[in-house]
This record gives sequence, structure tokens and C-alpha cells, in this order.
Amino acid sequence: MLKLCKLAELCRQRMAVKPPTERPEPISSRINSVSSQFSDGGQAVSPSARSSISSWSEEPAHSNMDISTGHMILSYMEDHLKNKDRLEKEWEALCAYQAEPNACTVGMKDGNAKKNRSTAVVAYDHSRITLKVENSQGNSDYINASPIMDHDPRNPAYIATQGPLPSTVADFWQMVWENGCVVIVMLTPLVESGVKQCYHYWPDEGSNLYHIYEVNLVSEHIWCDDFLVRSFYLKNMQTNETRTVTQFHFLTWLNQNVPETSRTLLDFRRKVNKCYRGRSCPIIVHCSDGSGRSGTYILVDMVLNKMAKGAKEIDIAATLEHLRDQRPGMVQTKDQFEFALTAVAEEVNAILKALPQ
Repeated sequence: MLKLCKLAELCRQRMAVKPPTERPEPISSRINSVSSQFSDGGQAVSPSARSSISSWSEEPAHSNMDISTGHMILSYMEDHLKNKDRLEKEWEALCAYQAEPNACTVGMKDGNAKKNRSTAVVAYDHSRITLKVENSQGNSDYINASPIMDHDPRNPAYIATQGPLPSTVADFWQMVWENGCVVIVMLTPLVESGVKQCYHYWPDEGSNLYHIYEVNLVSEHIWCDDFLVRSFYLKNMQTNETRTVTQFHFLTWLNQNVPETSRTLLDFRRKVNKCYRGRSCPIIVHCSDGSGRSGTYILVDMVLNKMAKGAKEIDIAATLEHLRDQRPGMVQTKDQFEFALTAVAEEVNAILKALPQ
């Protein structure tokens, strides 16, 4: 117990930052009724009366975590917080890691290169989402998106992708439809310091048509200053089939950076997973280029999911290499890697404290 208290204090010291300056109003001050799947949390409120994150935080979900593995993770994190040289060496080893195979020839073809937000992050040939050409607006199967496998090599747990460009919005919604996705995790603001990070790929109100996919905004709910939730009806205009898609939008995680506290992201993750529970389709995760913030989120979620299922051994560095085998650049900075370690440790600490003594 002493070790847990010590770790918690170390984590607080490591992640502490100066109080944030006054934040701008969220993207939208209009709030519609929240869908029933979020009725456990709270009520829609005006922007001037938004609740703090502590008002919305949830307890960790039920877990079958192996207690000895949990303590091992805490000891590992405590050691890395104390010994920065060890963390530096581990990060250097990760930076030297080379995925094989790593060809990106399809994404760099003339017709496809313009669909990439960054030439540094292009889907591998062997690990990319393919669209049905007959349904594609541009008569192409290419989108800069990568299936991310966990334990099942046949069914991806996630799709990591870039934030849509104006020319790829229809491709994005086609990918959502064809992969049966119902949850989107968006980890970037639309604009940072005047630089566009992602195109506004959904309607502010009513509906928009993107090629053969009609997207209707059903509700928008601000949970706190850091994130909000939108619900859409997605309709295939060729078949008249519809589906509900929920977007979780984290607003305050800037490019090449980390959130102010791991607690906020962990609460965000719990809400994502509560909505997703019982599904088998991949979760779409995107930031701007679909690697740094997206990779960090997926790393945290994948490790915690393994632990929740009772895994006896967890190798976080090896898990990151596994992600980089599937998409280049996953987790871009040492700070993001350290943040992932801290977030995992804080959630494990919370789970252990919730277990019967």
C-alpha cells in the first residue's frame, strides 16, 4: 500500500502543470439532448455552467486484472519516474526500431499522394484499409488508414487514420460504413495556432451528404472543458440503411504534446469504452496525421484492455513496436511514451484500490 501511495504522489508530481489560462469557448455552444446511452453521466448544460471533470468522472470498469501483474506495472512505472536514464534508453531503442515490411508504395502513387495529410505518415502497403472501388467517389480503394490488430489477427481492434482532408471526407465516411464502425475517437482540435489539423467532416446542424453517405447530427453534448460527444445517423443513400455513429472529441490535446493530466484522458477512455462495450467492430481513432496522439491513445487502451482480461505479462515497449509494425510513427515523442506509461499506471492504481481488500 505504501508503494501505491508513493506512486500516486510521484504521478501527481510528474504530470503537474501550471493552472491553465482561460480556455476559449468549445467548438459549439449549442447542445442538444444527449442520447440515452449516456444517461448515466449528467444533464446537458449551458457553456457558462459547464461542470468540471471531477463531476463527470467514472470509476474504472469491472476488471479481471491479475493483481501481481498490476503491482509489476506500478513498480515498473515508479522505477521509470525515478530513473530518467532508463526511460531515455528505452525510448532510444524504440526510435531505432524498424518495421518490416515497411513499403508505402500504394499511398505514394500520384493519384493517392494528394490524399495524405503528411508524407511522413502513410499507410503501409501490407497494413492499410481498402475501400470498395465501386462505391468510391474517386474510383480508388486508397485511404490513409491502417487496421490495428490486437489479439485477433483477422479482426482489427482499431482503425488509425489521419484527420480527413476536404477531398477525403467521403472516403472517411465510406470507411466508417464499410467497416461497420459505430465509434469515432477524435483527438485533435480542428485548428491549432492557425494551422488546420482536420477538416470539419460532420454537419454543425441538420445533415450533409458526402457522396452516397448522408450524415445527420442527432445530438451534441459537452461533458467538460476537455471533451464532448456527438451522435450521428449515418445513412447509405444507395441501400437506405442507417446506423448510429458516436464521435468522442477530445479538444485540448495539441499536436506533439500530451494532455495536462492523465486523469482527463482516462475518464474520456472510460466513456468511449462504455459506449463501445459489447461491440466487435473496430474503433476509429484519429488525430491530425493518425500517429502521435492516435498511437498514444491506442497504446494506453490496448495495454489496459490486455490487463483487464487477466494477462499475466505486459511489455509496453513491445506493444508499441507491435503498433509500429502496423502504422508508421505511432507515438511520436518521448513525452507521449512517458504519458502512456503514467496513464496506464494511474488506471492500474485506481483498479487496485477499487478491489476488495
